[in-house]
Amino acid sequence: MLDAGTILLTLSGVFVIAFMKGGFGGGFAIVGIPLLALVMDPFQAGALLAPLFVVMDLVALRYWSPATWSKVDLKLLLPSLLVGIAIGTAVLDHLDARAVSIAMALITLAFAAMWFRGGTKHSTTRSTPKAVAAGVGSGITTMVAHSGGPPLALYLLGLGLPKAIYAGTTSLFFTAGNLVKVVPWLWVAQPSVDTWVLMGLALPVIPFGVWLGWRLHERLDQVQLYRLCYMLLCVTALKLLWDGVTGYLG
Repeated sequence: MLDAGTILLTLSGVFVIAFMKGGFGGGFAIVGIPLLALVMDPFQAGALLAPLFVVMDLVALRYWSPATWSKVDLKLLLPSLLVGIAIGTAVLDHLDARAVSIAMALITLAFAAMWFRGGTKHSTTRSTPKAVAAGVGSGITTMVAHSGGPPLALYLLGLGLPKAIYAGTTSLFFTAGNLVKVVPWLWVAQPSVDTWVLMGLALPVIPFGVWLGWRLHERLDQVQLYRLCYMLLCVTALKLLWDGVTGYLG
């Protein structure tokens, strides 16, 4: 695992994920995972990323302070996230991750298409059932299909929050989720010495990636940021759809 190609692609993947966390507060980390999939299987990638996610989140929180958190939403989202992670862990052996990936992809693409067709219209009306469903759905999909971003993004993007509030809220949400997941992941995966070495090599790119993403966030206006977020949602959904379909094809 410590050949030059593996190291280069690992650093690139970690940088992309850190950049996404700095620019959008989390939720689009899956965009960088295909780079890791070129040199390691998803289980190894999960073991590698679990601790690095926590480091990225803590660095990102330097930019997304409590002033950028939508506390009224987090009061419902965070407990729901923990419930979802518990459910996902309990039913991990009974759910088909391929089917979950395909279903989540199709739902995400449908909502993204509706937004692009309707322009920049949002609803400012909050819904407790929708918030709970988003938190639980994110917890389940993050455990079963390694992608908790779409359920949360569909809920928060629909509220049309100010761009800094959106990024800060997603950042804290995924910080909590990744802190809960890191110990089970390390216990189950038991990373090899090479994996730990790769983690150490990847650490220096995290602060730069997060900072560069944050600089992009600062330069984009509200409409540009939301349009880009929905485009990234589509990329994430297509990646999930690809994983699900190719999983069935063998």
